[in-house]
Amino acid sequence: MDKAKQQHNNILLAIAGFTIVVAIVALIGFLALGRDPDIIQGEMEVEEYRVSSKVPGRILELRAKAGDFVRAGDTLAIIEAPEVQAKMSQAQSAVDAASAMEQMARNGARKEQIQAARQLLEQAKAGLEIAEKSYKRVQQLFDEDVVSAQKRDEAEAMYKSAQAQVKAAQSQYDMALNGARAEEKMSAAAQVGRARGAVREVNSYIRETVQVAQMDGEVTDVYPKVGELVGTGSPIMSIAVMDDQWATFNIREDQLKGVQIGSEVTVNVPAIDKETKMKVYYMKDKGSYAVWKATKASGQYDQKTFEVKARPTEKLEGVRPGMSVILAGGKK
Repeated sequence: MDKAKQQHNNILLAIAGFTIVVAIVALIGFLALGRDPDIIQGEMEVEEYRVSSKVPGRILELRAKAGDFVRAGDTLAIIEAPEVQAKMSQAQSAVDAASAMEQMARNGARKEQIQAARQLLEQAKAGLEIAEKSYKRVQQLFDEDVVSAQKRDEAEAMYKSAQAQVKAAQSQYDMALNGARAEEKMSAAAQVGRARGAVREVNSYIRETVQVAQMDGEVTDVYPKVGELVGTGSPIMSIAVMDDQWATFNIREDQLKGVQIGSEVTVNVPAIDKETKMKVYYMKDKGSYAVWKATKASGQYDQKTFEVKARPTEKLEGVRPGMSVILAGGKK
């Protein structure tokens, strides 16, 4: 009987000891979990632009490859576009033709044409002089009743006709001296301007056959290979502007305490083992139910997630796009 009682007491003691150990472990775990900060992890990003051409053509040469650092103005790629060169020949020929027409309008008639107009004018003046003398003689004879009125009228008509011929010859001579009308000269000048505008347009396309870097940066991708055709606007390279860096975080709204536009936050970049300050410049809710979280099991309200972007307050050496950034101060 004593032996059974002793065994019963041992079992009770074992159960009590196990229960105490479980309770202690649970308490330690609860306290430890309660103290752990919620890690808010973001990612470094950089500004990136794509190099592309306005004209289609064949890649003749690539002067940069992925990983190269290029500076603004460096030649990146050369495109062969024979169609553009052909258009330049056409545009230049149009300029030459329009310039010749403008010069002709400004110079007026040729010397031979002016000489011929002068001779016609002199001939008309001579005819007028003879017609005037004849008319005066016939008029005098008419006054003396020697000739009839018919003869006088015929002489007067010849005189007036000669006057009209002189005026017409004078106009032809003046026109030959003055050259083209002002409107014709303006039209010719406008044609020259139009042709030169076409040349400038083709020159802009020719410049597009040599692609240069617009800003300093690092080549991240090269899409075509030498000899491949590229279309209008097709990307040739992507260049990351390494000086334009920021970090992007997705933060639940209950963790946004102290985070607002213009505020500075402390972050750690594990890859370079450096802690630094960043200034928040962008905040916007993600706008998707997939990133909401109920605050209680019954769900009194939902917590939305916000996209937050912050720039370093000082330049970070060695930081690469895609590196993790840890934001300090978050709690569950």
